[in-house]
Amino acid sequence: MSEVQERIQRQLDTLVGTGAESGVQVAVYRDGALIVDAVAGTADPATGRPLTSGTPIFSFSTGKNVAATLGHLLVARGLLGYDTPVTDLWPEFGAHGKDTATLRHVLTHTVGLPAMPREITPAELPDWPRVCAALAGAEPRWRPGIAMGYHSYTFGYLVGELARRATGRPVRELLREWITTPLGIEGQLCFAAPQELLPELARLEQQERQWPAAPDDAEAILAPWESRPSAGFGNDADILRSDIPSVAIATAHGLAAMFNALLRGELVDPARLSGLAFEGVDRVFGTLARMALGFPLGRIGAPAEENSAAFGWPGGGGSYAYADPARGVAFALTKTRLVPDFGTALSVTAILADHLAGTR
Repeated sequence: MSEVQERIQRQLDTLVGTGAESGVQVAVYRDGALIVDAVAGTADPATGRPLTSGTPIFSFSTGKNVAATLGHLLVARGLLGYDTPVTDLWPEFGAHGKDTATLRHVLTHTVGLPAMPREITPAELPDWPRVCAALAGAEPRWRPGIAMGYHSYTFGYLVGELARRATGRPVRELLREWITTPLGIEGQLCFAAPQELLPELARLEQQERQWPAAPDDAEAILAPWESRPSAGFGNDADILRSDIPSVAIATAHGLAAMFNALLRGELVDPARLSGLAFEGVDRVFGTLARMALGFPLGRIGAPAEENSAAFGWPGGGGSYAYADPARGVAFALTKTRLVPDFGTALSVTAILADHLAGTR
């Protein structure tokens, strides 16, 4: 067992042993080699079934990393360009002035559709045609390209519908053919879990008392279900069996393996992934956002002097996955207990950063 593997494993064991976490997976690649594959806790507290590094866990916006990668693969395979108008493939999307929207705007969350139309609730998400028709007919909050706002659930459907129209196939099939099969991580990264995989999934849990009360704000851009993760949502069989590509079912190893392949140029040209594509105030959260094409830039918790070139999405509830081209690192953490912060991810990435500093 390597020193960094041992340190991270010990941290996971402590978090589970003290009750701070119920189940956690961490995987890290460096320069193409898997240097950490650590796991602790249970997959299902009700039965005591142990969590393994191969147990898939429903993770929220870490799934956007997968959808963004599919967006880049559409370009790499010559099916469309970053500046291809969405309406070239999806004419109906041009309603209400959205005709100027491009794949670049989709990837940078600047289309102007951060929230689902209010008639779309979690119950409608499995109905792909209905959701996409609602998005096509929606009025944007701003003209595409002029502002950025986190596209919570809409992002995956926008990328996914472009992929479907470009290829004639659903995103779950493209993910399998373009990413998981070539990388040998079948069952470790998916949208729309097949029926036979459902019993193997971990069960999410959530302690409501840990979460701050949702703001009582009728003007909030996102509906509460779009801004706050729910264990009930992530354990729902209908949701788990559906293509909802802003979220995903994943192991930490599956996510880290995908990011490792991106860094090594095995899927797309890595030069396309980490350049600054948009910078401004996120109109959903009111915070400064620095966006590459498809990913936020900068590692969570990185000191300013690091000038982090890392890219990758965290997920509501505390999961996190990113690639750091400057250090040749691909990192992923998935977990079964939803919490309102990233304390576990920060504690683990701090151990990793200390290890990397000592091996330069």
